[in-house]
Amino acid sequence: MVVSGQQRRPVVVLYERIADAIHEGTYPPGSTLPSEPRLAAELGVSRPALREALLLLQEDGLLSVRRGVGRTVNDRPPRRGYEHIQPLEELLSTGSPLRVRPLLRAVEEPTDFTTQHLLAPAGAELRFWESLLVGEGTAAALSQEWAAAEQVLDDVHPAFAAALRAAPAPATSMLAVLSAASRGVALTAHSGVTATLLGQRRGEQLGRAADTPAVLVTQVVRVEDMPILAAKHMLPTGAPAMPVLQSN
Repeated sequence: MVVSGQQRRPVVVLYERIADAIHEGTYPPGSTLPSEPRLAAELGVSRPALREALLLLQEDGLLSVRRGVGRTVNDRPPRRGYEHIQPLEELLSTGSPLRVRPLLRAVEEPTDFTTQHLLAPAGAELRFWESLLVGEGTAAALSQEWAAAEQVLDDVHPAFAAALRAAPAPATSMLAVLSAASRGVALTAHSGVTATLLGQRRGEQLGRAADTPAVLVTQVVRVEDMPILAAKHMLPTGAPAMPVLQSN
């Protein structure tokens, strides 16, 4: 299923409207966005929907929040984090394994996040998987994963491209599929870890309040210098501890 501009999730469409306004200079770097009520009125959207899109823009580095000032537009900051290539359901498992519960398997056009992290050109079609990681009946994390365009995968990692086309069992993560298809293929990854709030939509998916504190992990996996998978993993308060490997 290809998700067109009219069929894409409303928060993605709203995200792109604001991102386009930033890139076109309506809100230049260093400027402060209008207040939420004013911006919602200007865009003709509800405040909860706007708040969710603004939270995503903040997570992706387009906006920052300054106390006493509000949301300001900034240049993308350098990414920080840990590097560890392992499916999140395995990384978070402590004794009892986590199960992958698929929420959505689709194909989407690029957003700012995938354009930045997968170098996806306009009009490309990217596989998108959204999943809950569930342990002992409780949702422990929400994962959103995107694969690079099929022609890119056919060129740099044909085994991964073939594995995705083979329609693997839905109760698995995209990173697990990549790991299984990468015997003999050297992968590198970069991950960033930031503190955030769940927001309304993801709070509903995880069964938590919208203002629940959470850890957002962004992850990009590459073959040589070519990114082939990008992901966002949202871990709310109370999720299993995530080990972080540090080295010099």
